[in-house]
Amino acid sequence: MTWADKINDYVAQSRAGRYFQLEGSGARRERKNTRFLTELRAGATTFFAMAYIISVNAAILSASGGTCVCDGTEDDPVCDLNDEYLLCVNEFRVQLIAGTAITCTIACILFGTLANLPIGLAPGMGLNAYFTYTVVGYHGTGNISYKTAMGAVFIEGFIFLVLTILGIRQWLARIIPMCIKLGMGVGIGLFLCFVGLQGSEGIGLVGPDAATLVSLAGCTASMKDETGACTGGTMESPTLWMGILGLLIMSILMMYRVRGALLIGIIFIAITSWPRVSEVTLFPYTVSGQAMFDYFKQVVRVQPLDRILAQFEFDLSTGQTWVALITFLYVDILDTTGTLYSMAKYGGYMDKHGDFERSSLAFLTDAISIIVGACFGCSPVTAYVESGAGIAEGGRTGITAITVGFGFFISIFFSPIFASFPPWATGGALVIVGSMMTSSARSINWDYPGDAIPAFITIAVMPFTYSIAYGVVGGLVAYIVINTFVWVVEKISFGRIKPDYSAREPYWEVIRGKPFLPIYMRYLVAKAQGKPFNWHEDEHEFSDDEDGKSSKISKDKDDEDYPQVITAGNAVERTEIPLNEKTA
Repeated sequence: MTWADKINDYVAQSRAGRYFQLEGSGARRERKNTRFLTELRAGATTFFAMAYIISVNAAILSASGGTCVCDGTEDDPVCDLNDEYLLCVNEFRVQLIAGTAITCTIACILFGTLANLPIGLAPGMGLNAYFTYTVVGYHGTGNISYKTAMGAVFIEGFIFLVLTILGIRQWLARIIPMCIKLGMGVGIGLFLCFVGLQGSEGIGLVGPDAATLVSLAGCTASMKDETGACTGGTMESPTLWMGILGLLIMSILMMYRVRGALLIGIIFIAITSWPRVSEVTLFPYTVSGQAMFDYFKQVVRVQPLDRILAQFEFDLSTGQTWVALITFLYVDILDTTGTLYSMAKYGGYMDKHGDFERSSLAFLTDAISIIVGACFGCSPVTAYVESGAGIAEGGRTGITAITVGFGFFISIFFSPIFASFPPWATGGALVIVGSMMTSSARSINWDYPGDAIPAFITIAVMPFTYSIAYGVVGGLVAYIVINTFVWVVEKISFGRIKPDYSAREPYWEVIRGKPFLPIYMRYLVAKAQGKPFNWHEDEHEFSDDEDGKSSKISKDKDDEDYPQVITAGNAVERTEIPLNEKTA
């Protein structure tokens, strides 16, 4: 037995191992092939894939001007030439780097501890851009001030909290058809691939084009026009080829099943980008490159938070504030729902009814994280699709998320280092994770157009609109319109005009297979009625369990004589079978 096996066995047999359901822990539902050291490696991989958010989120939000006041003039209405204002904005950006790291630390540790899922949380990339450029405006030129917009985010978190406690948010997520949920995973996979191929957050293979919107890129900065499109020198950028090299290294290591393949590739490419004497340096001899290098050299730095901490103004008197609040609500609901369910499917946590383990606690933690993030000056927090990189490395429990949180905790003090991972180092990992996530396409019901077309719309809209939320909306609208029209025609014709339903997905049968109320509310109802309650009644079969069997269901006395949901093929029925009896 190696030292790694000894560590894994020791942790698995501890209370922590039982709580996180590691294999060999004796937990009620052990998670297959889970090892403590594997979870740590997966968490490190997810962290490095997400580390860019530390600097990128701060850069985007600081474009709003934050709490700095711009006294514009006719010649300089947005204070682009005001050195005092720009100095204030830079100080705000630096503090936001620490605020982002603190927010991610709290969110990931809470999520891993309560929800026990290997998913990292951070301020959403699309939402922070909407917050900056639409709500507050560049350097505060919008209709709402930064403090008022941050108050709206704070209120949104409390609304989410109430919706989650009442079970409404879980209910809204659960009624999404299975074909849409599967389409979410494929769409997010393509979305991740698109992100990984771009220049801002990826290797730079794809760039903008005035005629075709996107085109082959990979040129140097000197060959780009004002829109970022290449005017020549396609595929000649040294950083592009370093990103491709990282992609190849990760792919080859994965072919040989090398543990930590993605992490090895990310770290290797990142280190090669730090020397300033190379053509692939992250710190060129420019004004911005020098500023980045000066920040990088500090290594350890603790920032004050006076410009970002609890900067709220609760002014709901204007219509623009309400528009922003409602937009934050629905975009965050769809973004988080799409990501969580896709990661649950990818990690094997989704049950036969389209739900996943501890979904109520996952949504509850997400709501709390939004409130925490607002206190540290961040736009709404959401689950990150980069978590798929850790899942690909074997992450299956909340230990992975806690490890991600620990990485962000270290980055609070070492933010100059962790903010210096170039996009071409992580872009290849996003492409590989995207390829893995598209595998759920095989589970989509392509034989029935009422399921296939909405799923395809979900898949296509996500990368083409650069929005997970728009993809979910497009798929849901298509599903409702197509299937409602068919149902109405069938009813009007008294059943004479109807399509072939033989290949249709049993939507309502699956939905009715599981209660809508969260388990703690069902407990309160049972106590009020004086009835016994089974805390494990939600433990149905999950997608990684064997057919016809539940995973590691114990024979505790308190579970006797409770009904168990038995799933057979596409039919779902409730059968009164004691849990301590074997079923075929």
